[in-house]
Amino acid sequence: MTKTAPRRDESSLQSLVSTGTVIVASTGAGAFQQVMLDGRHVLHADEPTTAGGDDTGPGPYELLLMALGSCTSMTVHLYAARKRWPLAQVIVSLSQSRIHVEDCAKCEESQAMIHRIARNIELIGPLDEAQRSRLLEIAERCPVYRTLTSRIEIASQLVSASP
Repeated sequence: MTKTAPRRDESSLQSLVSTGTVIVASTGAGAFQQVMLDGRHVLHADEPTTAGGDDTGPGPYELLLMALGSCTSMTVHLYAARKRWPLAQVIVSLSQSRIHVEDCAKCEESQAMIHRIARNIELIGPLDEAQRSRLLEIAERCPVYRTLTSRIEIASQLVSASP
């Protein structure tokens, strides 16, 4: 008989979060459900039922798009407020897909596909065309956009489970 280790609950995981970090852990509820903690907030992620999940939260790519969209909106709002421009609302609509590169001449290579994010930004308020153009430029400076368009290195290592 195989003995399984006890799972940590949300409150014990939350106590492990240090400033500037997040913890993501499987919940054991459903095939994919995850709990995500940052020390102040608790969110859930999952996959849709069509992918074998229970759809109890957004999926990983939806969370990525939400991060980019919220950062875009916040950055544009901050800039417009500093300039005292009449921006009432920013609505960012995003989608993600994988597309073939160069008519898929090298389909068997992983580099033959790229991820494409379509980001549509709606600026609501009586802005002139110069202000709208400038706010689109500013959207490209949001920190998440800059992270996603820069070289990213992810260092992964196994750590021992604490008692």
